[in-house]
Amino acid sequence: MIPTVSIDNVPDPLPEGLVVLDVREPVEWDYGHIEGAVHIPMSLLPVRLDELPAGQTLVVCKIGGRSAQAVAWLQQQGYDAVNLAGGMLDWEAAGRPMVSETGQEPQVV
Repeated sequence: MIPTVSIDNVPDPLPEGLVVLDVREPVEWDYGHIEGAVHIPMSLLPVRLDELPAGQTLVVCKIGGRSAQAVAWLQQQGYDAVNLAGGMLDWEAAGRPMVSETGQEPQVV
């Protein structure tokens, strides 16, 4: 069973010390992401795991599929990780803040 939380149960603002891990591809990240999140595309997670800070980790992707796979793998590595159901689409729909790297308004693509 993969630990999962819905956007309604994610505190706003995010609690101090919570690590947000975004496992989407670079182009998705550039268009819009959670400020302060760690970006490690899912395919690179095994080789870049040392970049992930210790602590409770909220894992996000676009809709929650890739992040669920990442949470399962992270738990096997001993991490306290939780999947965001609905991913960045639900984050955006809830009006939660995002930033972009494109110079445009942040959006989920």
